[in-house]
Amino acid sequence: MKNATPITCCDLKNYGAYYETDAVRRALTPVFAKNNMGSMAYLTAEGKKMQFMFNHEIKTMSATNQKSSGRCWLFAATNVLREQIAKKLNVDQFELSQSWLAFWDKFERVNYYIESIIATADEASDSRVVDYIVETGVHDGGQWDMFTNIVKKYGVIPKCVYPETFQSSNTGALNRHINNYLRAQTPKLRALAKDGKTDELAALRDDILKRTYSFLCACYDVPPTEFDFEYKDKDDKVILEKGLTPKSFTEKYLGNDLDDYVSIVHAPTADKPFDKMYTVKFLGNVAGGEPVRHLNLSMDEFKKLVVAQLKDGEIVWFGSDCGKFSDGDRACWDPAQYNEDLLTGFDSEISKADMLDYHVSAMNHAMCITGVNLDENDQPNRWKIENSWGDGGANKGYHMASDPWFDRYVYQAVVNKKYLGEKAALLEQPLIELNPWDPMGSLAD
Repeated sequence: MKNATPITCCDLKNYGAYYETDAVRRALTPVFAKNNMGSMAYLTAEGKKMQFMFNHEIKTMSATNQKSSGRCWLFAATNVLREQIAKKLNVDQFELSQSWLAFWDKFERVNYYIESIIATADEASDSRVVDYIVETGVHDGGQWDMFTNIVKKYGVIPKCVYPETFQSSNTGALNRHINNYLRAQTPKLRALAKDGKTDELAALRDDILKRTYSFLCACYDVPPTEFDFEYKDKDDKVILEKGLTPKSFTEKYLGNDLDDYVSIVHAPTADKPFDKMYTVKFLGNVAGGEPVRHLNLSMDEFKKLVVAQLKDGEIVWFGSDCGKFSDGDRACWDPAQYNEDLLTGFDSEISKADMLDYHVSAMNHAMCITGVNLDENDQPNRWKIENSWGDGGANKGYHMASDPWFDRYVYQAVVNKKYLGEKAALLEQPLIELNPWDPMGSLAD
């Protein structure tokens, strides 16, 4: 770097003198040595202001558990659907098979990877796009539109028909093996595609998919083409349905039409004007499926749509940055309950737009909003959240978030198009393509 400014000995002497006058940091030095810094920033007076009470609340089932996997987007999505299916079944508790969806997502994503590598075969191996595709590979995270692509192609089935295995709940090893295999095949795919050897390329693609399918069957079990479904309803009546298929079960019990729902986002960055439709290059799972679509809205409009759906008795799938200002003991997200700058001496205040642009925050986890507390002006001040980390903790797997946390760290939600009113016409706009590494392409896991 030309004209770089090095740190000098004089600088170091001045910085040392600053530390000696920094009474707070000097007092904290022995405390930092043996204590968790995050817990030390907790403010009891602020924390106690958040109470787990909501004046608009939807009764929902027990919290689910994604265990050691990044399937939160699938768990949150099936948590939305199971509420409607359970009403038709007349049961208190019910789960759809997340493993079923994960199996087909993995299998389809291997094919999507192959297609992406072929599409970029003429680019340099160290181009940013190729590097992104290879580095991302196949993993657990996903988006709402990726969920709908799988459901439309393969349907849904009850969890008791296709239950969890150790590998489905602990996906680190299986993801590693799939990605190591795909990366080993990547030079061959690129060379054959670049040389136009279509027959050999098709044969290699078929071999990769055949081997992947067999491996996934070993990890998840063979996916059924037909099944019997037995359950007990609220009246203690045992019901047995025979000869169901994933398609027939889906047609019979999936109460909501997935085509009626749209992903809305709040990305207040300069490159993404509000009221526009966006997609992300090379983000998907089903080759030939629908692209990921986002309608970017202001936060006021975003929250009005979420509240409207909640008031109508339907929970909302949403994506946020769950790593910010979380009190795990109380299952609460709230920036007011921590003052980290008081500990560090740093000024870390930053806008939501800058957090997105400079990699401070992005959507990384999907959950369901099941309630909201509205003040005397009908404005939200806290939100009830159904997570997929099991039914332990302060509120049996349910969490709460303050409205300021929602404003700053919620990025996406899925709502019925009917709540858009006149703005539903915006959905017909041409999609603006974002780069693969755009923060709106981040995946919930």
